[in-house]
Amino acid sequence: MHHDDTILEIGPGLGSLTLALLETGARVIAVEIDPLLARALPVTVANRMPQAAGRLSVIEADALSITGPEPLGEAGAQPPTRLVANLPYNVAVPVLLTVLEALPSLETITVMVQAEVADRLAAEPGSRTYGVPSVKAAWYAAVRRTLTISRHVFWPVPNVDSALVELVRRRPPVTRATREQVFAVVDAAFAQRRKTLRKALAKLAGGADAAEAALRAAGIDPARRGETLDIAAFAALAEALHPADADGAAASASSFTSQEQS
Repeated sequence: MHHDDTILEIGPGLGSLTLALLETGARVIAVEIDPLLARALPVTVANRMPQAAGRLSVIEADALSITGPEPLGEAGAQPPTRLVANLPYNVAVPVLLTVLEALPSLETITVMVQAEVADRLAAEPGSRTYGVPSVKAAWYAAVRRTLTISRHVFWPVPNVDSALVELVRRRPPVTRATREQVFAVVDAAFAQRRKTLRKALAKLAGGADAAEAALRAAGIDPARRGETLDIAAFAALAEALHPADADGAAASASSFTSQEQS
């Protein structure tokens, strides 16, 4: 982290991590849902690190309600480039997916989550823990589980171990399908993960035969299961399931390009 970074912290609580982040010289935007904690955090920083108080912004809000950078700072201020947080374990995955979509300025994310959740986020196709969180996170970023943190370093001792996860932003797969269309296919494929894709996608496609046709068009064996596909394969499959939408998007893009060149 550098002094010119703007760091987003979600769930700062009493501010121990906040103080450590401010020590780097960075600007910190802390999003806290609890009104008492949100009001107490600036006081804590002013008392413990007065020279850094001007680099802290506290937003009293639910992180799941973030839809863009505007509520996080003044007009013209640099949007956050990093997320560093001890995420609330019960909403860690929804929060990650929310901010990845809402804040494209985020380049890197380092968060502590429940160890089991870390395994799911970083899982590769074909593994036992690979599922919806793995695929959706991969749409936005390369994910890596970096460090296990024993439950015994906390007091009171929780029932689970924790882990650090690092996400580095990358471009989504090249596809004419929308993110919503791709994610709908992912949800359907894992809703009954023991079913073949031909059966699992039948409802979404309008029938098993239509699902099979789309799978073959995407170069995917209809007998495979969702847990064997990576994010690029899901994107290709979504495009095959929505050919009319894809053709329309391509036509619009071609028209826009022609107008730019004229």
